[in-house]
Amino acid sequence: MKAMILAAGFGTRLFPLTIDRTKPAVPFLNKPLVGYVAEYLARFGFREVIVNLHHQPESVIAALGDGSSFGVSITYSEETPDILGTSGALDHVRDQLSDDAFLVINGKIITDIDLSAAVVAHKASGAIATMVLMRNEKRERFTEVEVERGLVSRFGEFPSPDRSTSSGDAPLMFTGIQILEPRVFDYIPRGVYSDIIPSFYQPAIDSGERIASHIAAGKWYEMSTIPRYLDISLAMMDGADVCIGERCSLAPSATVHDAVIWDDVIVPDDVALNRVIVADGVQFRSGDHYENAAIVRADMVRRCTEIPTRALPGFE
Repeated sequence: MKAMILAAGFGTRLFPLTIDRTKPAVPFLNKPLVGYVAEYLARFGFREVIVNLHHQPESVIAALGDGSSFGVSITYSEETPDILGTSGALDHVRDQLSDDAFLVINGKIITDIDLSAAVVAHKASGAIATMVLMRNEKRERFTEVEVERGLVSRFGEFPSPDRSTSSGDAPLMFTGIQILEPRVFDYIPRGVYSDIIPSFYQPAIDSGERIASHIAAGKWYEMSTIPRYLDISLAMMDGADVCIGERCSLAPSATVHDAVIWDDVIVPDDVALNRVIVADGVQFRSGDHYENAAIVRADMVRRCTEIPTRALPGFE
């Protein structure tokens, strides 16, 4: 079974960390985020992988190469001049995916969900598609997916913040993992931008198609915002509170806590850093003090022609 990693997005909510790369190419604990996704697919026997590209495509190619170092073989699908949306991305490579069921996964997640179990469940369901879902126990801002008798019936709104329900009653959310039969291309329009919920899932449900739900358990993290990126990084450091990249220099008198530091960073004497993400090549000055910040080189920001509207305010 082939797999497709979706890696074409702009990563505006991770700005300024995405000035020189797209979100899936952002390093996570010293490895590109999309590299974790490729390795995850390889663990479950997926070898042929398609990766779609649009924004900063060279950053993903540099991160993954031909895929061999991650246990897969990668072909790239570049979307130019415009990004195509999820359905449009599938349409762009429909000739490569029309012979058998295939898996699609978001390029910005880290998870240990059992893909083998999901594939078995999909094949047993006889459905045109299977959405891999999880309980949204923290009631975060992910669209609710309603299920009846094992089939997806409706897409709702974001859950209310009420946390009084038990975990078993928590709303279901989509994990960004789906298994699709080639027949989905009967619904997906040709050659236009389109997202998969309005172009495929909702019309298929309305037409009486079976959209199976596979409710999974396990770890699942989505790196959609700067606070989530930092919090998840810290949670996965095995007790440490600082992750340091390659070719970095930290002075003995520097105070650094709850920090993710990328490559080629210089932290001289008397610098204090707390709850920060420091991008490649940043050089601090003695006495600098930063807290709750994502820090990139000033020249990178000066070269930006436009600050994304979804960027968090107050970056350095």
